[in-house]
Amino acid sequence: MTYRLEDLAHQVDARLVGDADCSIDSLSVLQDAVPGSISFLSNSKYRKYLKTTKASAVILEQKFLDECPTNALVSDNPYLLFAKVAQLIAPLSEKQAGQHASAIVAPSAQIDVSASIGPGVVIEDNVIIGAEVDIGAGCTIGKGCQIEDGSRLVANVTLCHHVTIGRRVLIHPGAVIGSDGFGLANDNGVWIKVPQLGSVCIGNDVEIGANTTIDRGAIKDTIIGDGVKLDNQIQIAHNVEVGAHTAIAACVGVAGSTKIGKQCTLAGGVGIVGHLEIADNVHFSAQTLVTRSFSEPGYFSGNLPAVPNRVWRKTIARIRHLEALTQRVRQLEKQSQSETNDKPDQNT
Repeated sequence: MTYRLEDLAHQVDARLVGDADCSIDSLSVLQDAVPGSISFLSNSKYRKYLKTTKASAVILEQKFLDECPTNALVSDNPYLLFAKVAQLIAPLSEKQAGQHASAIVAPSAQIDVSASIGPGVVIEDNVIIGAEVDIGAGCTIGKGCQIEDGSRLVANVTLCHHVTIGRRVLIHPGAVIGSDGFGLANDNGVWIKVPQLGSVCIGNDVEIGANTTIDRGAIKDTIIGDGVKLDNQIQIAHNVEVGAHTAIAACVGVAGSTKIGKQCTLAGGVGIVGHLEIADNVHFSAQTLVTRSFSEPGYFSGNLPAVPNRVWRKTIARIRHLEALTQRVRQLEKQSQSETNDKPDQNT
């Protein structure tokens, strides 16, 4: 869509500096911008491209305004403002209501007339689908599932039985919601499956990335709170609870029955063991291994950073000798203490 810059500024509540009648019809990065596009500067690493950008407008902070050679939208949070602008200029394409001829829909399913059901979709018994829901090609919706208004399953998404999806949820291709949790009991070396009788409850305004999996609960439901954002290839195990507006990056694994608070962030590759409780506003850096509960907010890291291989090999070799070194130090401390106690008192 095309916008006058003044109209765009008004809709996103930004301060306009420059030509109000400038026409904006596309989005771009600073270094590749063309006339008619709008770009943004939120990371100072890209400041070097600002003075030579060909964008018709740039979203930036006040402190960079003097360096901007073109029109500007000024904001304290340029990246957030760019997200709002992008939603206006490049909205999702609207789907036509109705069912594709190749969709297989159980007679007992209740589907709002405004919903869109794509090719190859399978919808089982007693499913409820709300207004303006978009079910993309190849999705499978298990029996008893409920999808509330405005949600979108892009393609090849699987909802196992009795999963509940809130409003305005976006689920990307390949995601599997409600598969069995990893529940096994050991009988003299033989694993016996524990039936997974719970389900999964997804709140409103949640986004779930491609090939992410969320297991159903063993007895209670696995719960994903409102506004949670999950990246690609994440594993959420059975009975996990993720608090509202928490964001989790790719390749994170969360083991069973762990509770994660509100507004937390987990960077890529974080691993969390089971049965822990993580407070609100806790943040873990990439590759952190979380083996204990955290009751206070803060920023935490818990793994060794990458180093040259020869340094790593030497470090590991020394780590293997730490126990012997500790015992030696303790022995020397005892010996030193004994020698001190055996010395005659100089004051006698």
